Amino acid sequence: MATSGFSHRWASSDYYQRIGRTLEHGKFHLAFFDDRLGMPDRYGDDYALTVRGGIRAAKLDPVVVAMTIGMATERLGLGVTYSTTYYEPYHVARLFATMDLMLGGRVAWNVVTSLNDAEAANFGRSEHLDHDRRYDRADEFMEVVLGHWATWEDGAILADKQSGVFAEPSRVRRLDHDGQYFRSRGPFTVPRSAQGQPVLIQAGQSGRGRSFASRWGELIFVVYPNLTIGKAAYADMKGHLRSIGRETTSIAPAVYTVVAETRTMAEDKMAFLEGLAKPEDALVLLSEVLNYDFATKPLGEPFSDEELDSITGIRSTRDRVVQLSGRRNPTVEDFIKYSGRATAREFPTFVGSAVDVADQMEEWFLGGACDGFVVAAHSVPGSYEDFVRLVIPELQRRGSFQKEYAGSTLRENLGLTDVVRASAAPARASAALAS
Repeated sequence: MATSGFSHRWASSDYYQRIGRTLEHGKFHLAFFDDRLGMPDRYGDDYALTVRGGIRAAKLDPVVVAMTIGMATERLGLGVTYSTTYYEPYHVARLFATMDLMLGGRVAWNVVTSLNDAEAANFGRSEHLDHDRRYDRADEFMEVVLGHWATWEDGAILADKQSGVFAEPSRVRRLDHDGQYFRSRGPFTVPRSAQGQPVLIQAGQSGRGRSFASRWGELIFVVYPNLTIGKAAYADMKGHLRSIGRETTSIAPAVYTVVAETRTMAEDKMAFLEGLAKPEDALVLLSEVLNYDFATKPLGEPFSDEELDSITGIRSTRDRVVQLSGRRNPTVEDFIKYSGRATAREFPTFVGSAVDVADQMEEWFLGGACDGFVVAAHSVPGSYEDFVRLVIPELQRRGSFQKEYAGSTLRENLGLTDVVRASAAPARASAALAS
């Protein structure tokens, strides 16, 4: 009987465990997985281009991948993206609490509200929720998840063989949540982990999303197009976080690094990567992330105010194009050029030798634009192996990066001494956060 083999390395446990070991060898704080719950098929209402070009066509369940890496590492944190739009709070609370126990307190949850109609269709919905309503629902989702995580007090488990008492009932309670979007009773079935609860990552950058991020995020993932904009945005967000008592929240922009033994070799590598970019790839990914079919507009036609307002996906991407193009009504070509989607320069890119790249990273870090970085990869695992082999030793030599982990849990390694608690009212939002 004939069998069809599936031997692609990216679909194997060995592949991901190799990445995890590489990052842990380099003393990275965590490996962070993004996710989508649908294949990019918004462009032209078709998935053929996506499948043919492999444009985010395959996305494995990040929880299983993270557990695979976690079993091959000891200190590396594992950040997993999970949606508040298409899951239930109790399920998410139980899943992440269990992961955190199994991995010794090394787990983070990247909280997202999902993006587009393709995801909605996969979960039996006719359309995606509008932007602000997704965040209203997500606020209550967080109340439920964090509420369940807090229902087991530290020290509740006695495991006393003499008395036969497993846990003290007075230190475990029901949540009994009854809100606008959710009802969830409890008691919760997963005790607290070594770090108390998973670390919370968030990426909201525009208006309502930034209010959500400042309320819940302990690590905020951002995209800054350049250093000048990054400094201003970082100072603004840090000032707001201080005003609401969230001083320990860290901000980390995404960057690419292209490093080699010499600057010339790195520049040659960068030129090769830039030559791989195709406009149709960008259009597929823009349609996905903005939940708008870019096939419906000619390349040179400006978006109307109404069309821009109708975008329900990641509005920070829309706002970035408006800002960088200098046009209130950018064209499709402007979106391709200034979003950087599907190109080697979607994020700020540090190119050169180890010294060059370390200089550029220090310019951001010491210059007041970030608390750290989300290092994205052009190629996996190669980009990470080059970075760990060349850049990490240079940063460590300068005293700019850790040589050892501070502790065994992710909270210890990130310097987070407390946990975010659910509250009855949202943190104060600042009008200055609206863009």
